[in-house]
Amino acid sequence: MYSILASGNSASGSQAQGLGMFGMIVWLVILFAFMYFLMIRPQKKEQKKKDLMLSEVAVGDTVLTIAGFYGTIIDIVDDTVIVEFGNNKNCRIPMQKTAIADVEKPESAS
Repeated sequence: MYSILASGNSASGSQAQGLGMFGMIVWLVILFAFMYFLMIRPQKKEQKKKDLMLSEVAVGDTVLTIAGFYGTIIDIVDDTVIVEFGNNKNCRIPMQKTAIADVEKPESAS
């Protein structure tokens, strides 16, 4: 009699186990979707915004570097920019475009 009960329980146990496995897969899909929409997607949007800003940088723009210094771009060569800092015209530093945190376009005299 014990063998009949044991075999009956194993069949219902395998169904429950299969249902549990399906439930776990559903929760993993929900977790990855949640992570994508709250972490990965906003980061990609921010990266596109920064790439657009860096592609539109031009000579004469005032920039804020990631080190916190304000300067004016005086030359651009590929991915390198030469930035002039302060009123002293001798303080010119070459740096990569990726070191630029923010760009302010000069106001045109109308």
